Amino acid sequence: MGRKPKKGRKVDGILLLDKPVSYGSNQVLQHVKRLYQARKAGHTGSLDQLASGLLPICLGEATKFSGFLLNADKRYSADFRLGTVTTTGDAEGGVSKIRDFVPFTRAQLEAVISGFTGEIEQIPPMHSAIKIKGQRLYKLAHQGIEVEREPRRITIHSLELVDFGDDVMTVDVFCSKGTYIRTLAEDIGEALGCGAHVQALRRTVVGPFEASQMISLANLEALAKAGLEALDGVLVPMEGALADWPAVSLPENAAYYLKKGQPVLVPRSPTRGWVRLYAAQGHFLGVGEVLDDGRIGPRRLVAAN
Repeated sequence: MGRKPKKGRKVDGILLLDKPVSYGSNQVLQHVKRLYQARKAGHTGSLDQLASGLLPICLGEATKFSGFLLNADKRYSADFRLGTVTTTGDAEGGVSKIRDFVPFTRAQLEAVISGFTGEIEQIPPMHSAIKIKGQRLYKLAHQGIEVEREPRRITIHSLELVDFGDDVMTVDVFCSKGTYIRTLAEDIGEALGCGAHVQALRRTVVGPFEASQMISLANLEALAKAGLEALDGVLVPMEGALADWPAVSLPENAAYYLKKGQPVLVPRSPTRGWVRLYAAQGHFLGVGEVLDDGRIGPRRLVAAN
């Protein structure tokens, strides 16, 4: 018996979705997949229901590069409510503690948050998808179980106080992968002596992609009424996820052997690191890595059309 044909159409590219509040990341992923009638789709790092903003969704061959966006630096705008601690570290949890405090000055707030830049340690929250002994932490948390978590090293590249009121401070956070903004809010709240939680959160940057490139879910649904061609028109090429990588153009013979899985030597190419690979006429082949002997080894290649 032959293989069953795969459901959905072959469509390749990245949708830069502005995820609305109150929608889960997988929920909007499945909705986008249906709108595009796509055979394959995946997102690049979930946003909580409370959060909005940039959620790149990879379709088709672009899913091969979703991990690079998952590991990329990200930027957030966040509102921290001071004086109230919740069970989850954000506004979705129940209030566990309320503390009285005297409103802070800008200088006081900036002095405290300056201590949270650079390489720091965070203890992952119980309401997270991390696995310990095969179990997701958030599933244990829903059962009222709390387990010990090892601290993880993350990097806060920049942390800016954008605005503040009596009990709310708005910050801009540019950070490495693995950063939990709710943990940052809780830790800053403890350092201030009043406690805090995330009241609102919006992601504005993922790797090379910025908020100005996003499309809202409502606009996407309006485009869907015009047909698949209109939907495809708002996709970003899959190599856009790697826009800050060096590009290497391969001669025809080198491209032939690389597609066969063999490392190739390309004159005047970078001497180290990962690179984007192109054949003649700018056709994107995938990504490779420079080997110790100077050749470029294929790592993830795009399937031929």
